Amino acid sequence: MCRYGCYGPYKDHFACFSCRKAFKRFSFFEWPKHLRPESAENFVAPCPDCGAAMANMGLDFKAPRRADIEHWQVVAHLFQRGFKYSSCGCSGPGYRPSRWSEVAAFLSAQARPSPGELLANRFAASRSDGHRA
Repeated sequence: MCRYGCYGPYKDHFACFSCRKAFKRFSFFEWPKHLRPESAENFVAPCPDCGAAMANMGLDFKAPRRADIEHWQVVAHLFQRGFKYSSCGCSGPGYRPSRWSEVAAFLSAQARPSPGELLANRFAASRSDGHRA
């Protein structure tokens, strides 16, 4: 069974990119109701050091060393493009690059066609089959 499938005291991992620090916090839904904001969208985890909003990195995030500035920059860059460190707990989040030299290859391997590209590909395939558009 997946590690996160059963209830456990798993905390969300948050990162502050300006301080280059990571912290764990209980999930929004595990907070006492009287302390919880109205909605999860309004839930902002402030950094205990600088007070800036931290990024929710997922349950599988392992922060790089604070002195490894390049790795932190790569993590921030990937997070801004929607890559988190989440999984069901069985196999981990998969490969994430730690150096700028690896980022371009990673992003091109992860690229998904847009809805317009998918439609154009379907249209081209139907035309090559002899169907009328």
